[in-house]
Amino acid sequence: MEITVEKVLDALKYVDDPDLKKDLVTLNMVKDIVVDGKTVSFTVVLTTPACPMKDMIHNACMNAIHHFVDKEAKVSIKMSSNVTTKKEKDETTLRDVKNIIAVASGKGGVGKSTIAANLAVALANQGAKVGLVDADVYGPSQHIMFGVERQGPGSATFNGQKKMSPVESHGVKLNSIGFLAGPGQVIALRGPMASKALSQLFYETVWGELDYLIVDLPPGTGDIQISLCSQVNLTGAVVVCTPQDVALADARKGIALFQLPQINVPILGLVENMAWFTPEELPENKYYIFGKDGVKNLADELKVPLLSQIPLVQSVREASDAGRPAVMQGSTPQAICFMEMAQNVAQQVSIINGGLAEVV
Repeated sequence: MEITVEKVLDALKYVDDPDLKKDLVTLNMVKDIVVDGKTVSFTVVLTTPACPMKDMIHNACMNAIHHFVDKEAKVSIKMSSNVTTKKEKDETTLRDVKNIIAVASGKGGVGKSTIAANLAVALANQGAKVGLVDADVYGPSQHIMFGVERQGPGSATFNGQKKMSPVESHGVKLNSIGFLAGPGQVIALRGPMASKALSQLFYETVWGELDYLIVDLPPGTGDIQISLCSQVNLTGAVVVCTPQDVALADARKGIALFQLPQINVPILGLVENMAWFTPEELPENKYYIFGKDGVKNLADELKVPLLSQIPLVQSVREASDAGRPAVMQGSTPQAICFMEMAQNVAQQVSIINGGLAEVV
């Protein structure tokens, strides 16, 4: 039985993208089909390099060819990606940034900056082009977490004007007001000045092509959060919280801010940080110091995704202090949690960009 391009396409119409709920052919995700006798090769273009369903889609394509075309076919599938966006083109330094993701928290001390840093590095490690804005203008920390506190942004030109070029570390482009202040220097900014500083971090930095620009917000629901939502076209927000009741109450307020009609930013999901304590010498033990499943229960109540539950592990803190985010620790449980979190965030971005998610 002769194998043809048409038969391959017909077979792949039985393979659906699990998130977008349509088949790969209808979604125009199948490219470059080549048939040579019994050999079939083609490319599947996913909506993100961090797709958690990559292996499942690959296997489904393989099975479809063997089942509907020829069980003896030799199939070679290249898994590629083209990150989707809903962002309108503009002529600012953000013109080639596809998605802007805010990482927020209702209160301080819940590990929001740690989550933002590991999210950025995890996405970059999976092949995405990633940047990070440290928008916590009162307490910047990303320059420390990325091990570049002795560096600073360079100079660049954009449309004939002098701008900043971001610092690059661990595959992530980074800018922070922390580069502009010494270790013991206080950053004293009132509301309008803080908003102006935030605007400069975004629009005075030449970011280039980015799939994701992560924004590490200060805690709370103040000037910076409101200014960000009015100045920047956000794809969505990730809300970080610990399981304890006090933190949950503040997280609700943070979520409510993004739900205001004049802001209307989709919640990509919640991250439960410090979900349990696991001593290194007893890796199987879990101690629920801040309570159990508080954020998980909140996610269920609000009908938003629980993106990850991150354990409280000493090495995560040590990694942040050393300037090498914990997701770089290989196959440790915490590194795996951070990688899964990044995949889930990318998945939710693809769903929103595909117009299939309700704004929560």
